Amino acid sequence: MLTVYLVLLLGMPSGAAIGALGSLGRPAMLWGVVMLAWWVIAKLQVRVGELHPVRQPVRFAFLLFFIVALVSFAVAMLRGQPDDQVSPAFTALIRLLSWAGVLLITIDGIRTRGDLERIVSRIGVAAGLLAALGIVQFITKSSLLDFFGLIPGITVPIMDVAERGGVARVPGTAVHPLEYATVLNAALPLVIAAAVSHGFKWQLTKSRIGWWVPVALISLSALIAVSRSAIIGFGVAAVTMIPVLPRRYRGVVIVGGIVLAAAAVVVIPGLLTTTLNLFAGASNDPSTQSRTGGLARAPGFIAASPLVGAGFGTFLPRYYIFDNEWVLVAIELGIVGVIAFGGIFVTAIWSGITARRRSTDPATRLLAYALAASVVNIAVLFAFFDGLSFPQSSGMFILIAGLCGAIEVISAAEATKVTLLEPGT
Repeated sequence: MLTVYLVLLLGMPSGAAIGALGSLGRPAMLWGVVMLAWWVIAKLQVRVGELHPVRQPVRFAFLLFFIVALVSFAVAMLRGQPDDQVSPAFTALIRLLSWAGVLLITIDGIRTRGDLERIVSRIGVAAGLLAALGIVQFITKSSLLDFFGLIPGITVPIMDVAERGGVARVPGTAVHPLEYATVLNAALPLVIAAAVSHGFKWQLTKSRIGWWVPVALISLSALIAVSRSAIIGFGVAAVTMIPVLPRRYRGVVIVGGIVLAAAAVVVIPGLLTTTLNLFAGASNDPSTQSRTGGLARAPGFIAASPLVGAGFGTFLPRYYIFDNEWVLVAIELGIVGVIAFGGIFVTAIWSGITARRRSTDPATRLLAYALAASVVNIAVLFAFFDGLSFPQSSGMFILIAGLCGAIEVISAAEATKVTLLEPGT
């Protein structure tokens, strides 16, 4: 179920939808709702509780966020909304249900380290293929995804490869390059962990270099993204992962990254100048000015309903585009919503760190830390765009948060020598 979700999430253009259903027709979102129904049925069939239940702070934090969103929605509807805001609000609730299905199936369905490693490996392979697609798009300056529009009943928005400073900004299968960068940078710590531990089953050759291929592809994609956010996300992934790498790998990773960056600069004309100008000329950049201007305007929007916000999904782009999910949550869900939203990040990171501290297996410890590092990366990147509004970035966040909860359960079972039962048994 999770693999199908991953394929629908990353393998199809994130703007693709079943035409008859409109904004509710995105395949990954619908599949998440199916998973929620499956989880409910499985829970209704359970006859015996777990012998050693493990606290699930991630699940609690998401439930709190869900409740805040429902309260905010109710208050917004009672307050009255323009006709064109009612439908997006209902769609936002369906997205919440879909995320709940993904999170709950991930936490309660993954019961062994083997299952966890399999889904993490599939995330790594998907991210590697997505990075490879982005590199081909960069070379051809074409999205290469037009054939999805030929599928009967599926509508796909026009996807163009934009340019910045004469250098292509590729989106992969995402709606926006920032969404694409978030997915790749969130997966990078997991792929590095697989490469270092020589685990997760997939190998390209007997020398076990297989996982270094997606590491290189993702790193190269970040370097040629012509995006401050992509480079910052790559830097966060590197800074968080290098300290926990075995010493024999640190030098290789650092030198390999420098060589890869130098090769990209030499091969791609204008890349270095454009990238340096992103940071040197940030104060005069329209996107930076929009973000800083948004921070100045945010208090005025928040003041309209500071406690529970204006309503989840009701703040449309016609009012303002903040390019900051944390600010957008503050406007739509208020102060309580920001606390609940931040709680998902904090509990996911705490679960990963707890699993690392509890486990004695080096591979499990590294994977737990990598999952926590991925959540940190997403938290940082959500400050640069409204990530929950984009299918791939929001779906990846919920999936990795669920994996953090799952590895905490698995590490607790390993520590107490308990074999977890499959759900429903």
